[in-house]
Amino acid sequence: MRVLSVVGARPQFVKLAPIARAFAGEVDHVVVHTGQHYDELLSDVFFRDLGIPAPQVNLAIGSGSHGAQTGAMLTELEPVLERFRPDWVLVYGDTNSTLAAAVASVKLGLPLAHLEAGLRSFNRAMPEEHNRVLTDHAADLLLAPTEVAVGHLRDEGLADRTLLVGDVMTDVLLQVRDQQRDAAPVFPEYGEGEYYVATLHRPANTDDPARLASILTQLSLLARPVILLAHPRLRAAADVAGVRLDQGAIDVRDPLAYPDLVSVVARSAGVITDSGGLQKEAFLLRVPCTTVRSETEWVETIDLGWNVLADGDLSTLRGIVERDRPAPTDAAPYGDGHAAERVLEALSSRA
Repeated sequence: MRVLSVVGARPQFVKLAPIARAFAGEVDHVVVHTGQHYDELLSDVFFRDLGIPAPQVNLAIGSGSHGAQTGAMLTELEPVLERFRPDWVLVYGDTNSTLAAAVASVKLGLPLAHLEAGLRSFNRAMPEEHNRVLTDHAADLLLAPTEVAVGHLRDEGLADRTLLVGDVMTDVLLQVRDQQRDAAPVFPEYGEGEYYVATLHRPANTDDPARLASILTQLSLLARPVILLAHPRLRAAADVAGVRLDQGAIDVRDPLAYPDLVSVVARSAGVITDSGGLQKEAFLLRVPCTTVRSETEWVETIDLGWNVLADGDLSTLRGIVERDRPAPTDAAPYGDGHAAERVLEALSSRA
């Protein structure tokens, strides 16, 4: 069986790692990197540090508007898919790479499987929401991470194509967490529980100068230092807006390799983010999270008390971040760390 994985952005590289391990020696696995994230810290380092084989194809698409980027990927992916003619095209998550690969596969009549299917924010202003909904309705096999995702797909009439496999990000995070237990601190100047970790990259937060300034002001006033892992998009937006990132409690750093990120988050007092993946990673590490958005796909983190949304009145952000820790929980809504094995079984049985 030949499976062609299409990835292009940091969260997809993380999801690819356990899939690549499960497929090794079992599947003719072709990895295609669209180049959506091309910065070394957001791309190459993930393949190296997570032990993922180098992509057989790198399209090097780069950045651009949503339409231009997706169109360029679609144009470049079609001949690649025709060349390899896989038994399955496997797409991950909700990026422009996901949608482009889905459209290219459907047009060529190739079986399409969507990993992390069924997530919904119900915010149609989010490009990611368009990408995931369109991909789900195009795919032949929907590999859902949670019972909630299965319910969304059932409500949309897609139950017959849906299979609950668990969350592959849980697979890799649990493995990396265990590997990092005895590692030296990434930032030895900060003790355990003495700092927060923050990331911001969504246009709703970065492209409105007033909103970005309000968020940074609140972070700067926190009682603990805030390690702000500054995505290139955030740095560029701050420059355009004339807003300083390094103010007050904020300690600006570059993005981290995934194992280092897991280590830093695990030792932190809390996370402030607008990332989908980091919300869930914080929960799995049992670190309180504050999400600077009006909604989340990972509703289980909210229901279990480990994540709180902060959106409307940003003057409350500081108070939300500095809230008391939630009650301990043994809940495991994202699976047992064996999702990739179930993906392999699902694809093999349907090839």
